[in-house]
Amino acid sequence: MSNINRRTLLAGAAATASLAATIRVGAAEPVYTSQLDFKGKSVLITGCSSGFGRLAAELLARQGAKVFATMRGLPRPEAEQLRIMALNERLDLHVIEIDVTSDEQVKEGVAEAEMIAGGGIDVLVNNAGIGITSPVEVQDMEATRLIFETNVFGPHRMARAVLPGMRKKGAGQIIQISSQLGRVISPWSGHYSATKFALEAMSEQLAYELVPHRIDVSIIEPGGYPTKVWVNRNTYSAALKERAEAVHTEGYPQQVARMGTEDGSGRSNDPADVAKAIAGLIAQPPGTRPLRLPVSPGNKPQVPINEVTARVQTEWLGGSPVVGPLVRAVHQR
Repeated sequence: MSNINRRTLLAGAAATASLAATIRVGAAEPVYTSQLDFKGKSVLITGCSSGFGRLAAELLARQGAKVFATMRGLPRPEAEQLRIMALNERLDLHVIEIDVTSDEQVKEGVAEAEMIAGGGIDVLVNNAGIGITSPVEVQDMEATRLIFETNVFGPHRMARAVLPGMRKKGAGQIIQISSQLGRVISPWSGHYSATKFALEAMSEQLAYELVPHRIDVSIIEPGGYPTKVWVNRNTYSAALKERAEAVHTEGYPQQVARMGTEDGSGRSNDPADVAKAIAGLIAQPPGTRPLRLPVSPGNKPQVPINEVTARVQTEWLGGSPVVGPLVRAVHQR
C-alpha cells in the first residue's frame, strides 16, 4: 500500500464521524479543449462501429493518441471507413476485431494492441454495450445471457486483459461507459439497468482495488443520446418478441406491442459530448479524476444518488485501517 499516499487524503481522517463531515463529493469535472494533445497515449476503445465509440476514436486520434478502435464482426464497412479516414488524415489509428463476449477475441485483440503499442495500454474505454427492451418477465434466458455477456462480462474481460500490462507500467486508466439507468430505473427497459448497475458496482470496486497500482477508474453516465443503439436495440427486442411465449407476454400487451419499435430520432443531444468527456478525463492528472461523471445537457437524476453513496461508502469504510485509505483516495479527489 506504499503508493496510496500519492492521492490527496484528509489529514488524520481516522474517525468515521469526521470523515462524513469533510468528504468532498465530486471531483472537478474534466475540461475538454481542441488543443489537448494526446501524443504518446495509447487508447483502446470497444464498440467503435458507431456512436460514442466511433466519435471517441476519431476525436482522440485527431488529437494525437494512438487509438485502437475495436469492433466485432470484421470485415465490415464501418471498419473500412475508419481505416480510410486514418490513412487520409495520417492518424495513428488501428482497427482490431474484438467481440467482448469472446474470451479468445479479447485476449488476442488486446495482445495485438499491446504489441503495436510496445507495451501496456494507457487507457481502456469500455464502450461496447447493448439494450433489449421488454418487461423483465418477458426477458428469456437467451436475452438475459446476451445482455450480461456484453454489458458486464465484456468490460470484465477487457479489464482483466489490460490490467497486467497497466500494472507493469505502474499507471493506467479505465473509463466505463454506463448510463443514467445505471443508477435509476425505468420500467419496461428489460435488464439494461440491471447490467449497468452491475457495471457501476464492479467499476467502483475496481477503483478502490487499483489505487495502489496508480490506475484510475471513472464511470461516465450519459443521458439519452441519438446514437445507433436504438437501431440495435430494436433488432434485439424484435427478435425476443418473435420467440417470446404467450404465457409471459399476455400480462403486458401494450409494452410487448412496442418492442422493436423504439424511436430515438427525437433526441437532439450531441453524442460528441461523451467523446469530449472521455478526452477530458484522459487529460486530467492521475489521482484527480472523478469516479462518476454524469454527461447530459438535460436532467441528471443520478447526481443525488451518487452523492449519497459516496458519503455512505466513506462513512462506512473510510475509517478502516485496511480499506479506508483506498475508499478515501477514490472519494476525496
